[in-house]
Amino acid sequence: MNIVYWLLAAPLALVHLYGGALKAVRSRDRLRPMMAWVDRVPLPALRALGVVEILGAAGLVLPPLTDIAPALAVAAAAGFVVLQVGAVAVHLTGGDRRIAFNLGLLALAAVTVWPAAAR
Repeated sequence: MNIVYWLLAAPLALVHLYGGALKAVRSRDRLRPMMAWVDRVPLPALRALGVVEILGAAGLVLPPLTDIAPALAVAAAAGFVVLQVGAVAVHLTGGDRRIAFNLGLLALAAVTVWPAAAR
């Protein structure tokens, strides 16, 4: 079960760590080519979303590595499910139909909850 968890959690954590870091530090102008929705979100909310993604990535990785509060990994995976549901909603309400990547991350996060809970 440990190998299954890491095969699911590692890519999920890397994607959210990268995306979160971009949202936390880059300007809107530099984010716009990758994320068309950034103009519809206040800048403090965008920065907060980036920090949440970084903390979620840490929550997927650190508790299983340190064996301290392993329930946080389940919470982080479930949080990414909620995050991606919100991301799909933001894309669809803005008229952006490119949600395949978000749906893939949603599925990956949902499947990651199971081995995280089994730990």
